[in-house]
Amino acid sequence: MRYQTYLLFGAPGSGKGTQGKTLGTIPRFFHCACGDVFRSIDTRTKVGRAFLDYSSKGELVPDEVTVELWKARIDAAVDAHTFKPDIDFLVLDGIPRNVGQAKIMDRLIDVKKVFHLSCPDRDTLFMRLKKRALKDNRLDDANEEVIRRRLDTYETESKPVLTYYGDVRITCVDATQPPAMVLLKILESVNDGAHGVNGSTEPVEAQNEPAAI
Repeated sequence: MRYQTYLLFGAPGSGKGTQGKTLGTIPRFFHCACGDVFRSIDTRTKVGRAFLDYSSKGELVPDEVTVELWKARIDAAVDAHTFKPDIDFLVLDGIPRNVGQAKIMDRLIDVKKVFHLSCPDRDTLFMRLKKRALKDNRLDDANEEVIRRRLDTYETESKPVLTYYGDVRITCVDATQPPAMVLLKILESVNDGAHGVNGSTEPVEAQNEPAAI
């Protein structure tokens, strides 16, 4: 079964995590962030040990290993019934991180829409990232060179994912708006003629509501 999926996509600092967490509180949405996947790695498993082997040597983790870690996280959510693929939409942020991962994940997810949280002003992204790092007391991440490197990596490695999925599936959202407005635009697009996982034409938030007595 391929999971019906919405992707939150954008540069570091564009607000993907904020929107993903909020969507995850709405019935019929299950949010999975790439950061959560890495934080919950079980190093007793084969794929967990593989990740540890690469990362401990400072080597780039292969796309196949990253996707397998993600799949293990989703499988666990299905087993725990926190993610119900027959009625829930999957919301992803931070993965796929590059075209290689997107190709591997094609057999696992059916991407309905890609929400591109667009913030062309690099200075805005820079200040957001620095402010967040200082707030979380992550001084290394507040380093200007580290931030520039993250933004450069997005441009060269991650942004081509938008081309891979094509304009038809992409909805561009102005990420410089207040978070509530960004969320509203996303939900409007989701419900703009969208069908539910089970084929219903009702708005997502209205699906599986108890009938009035």
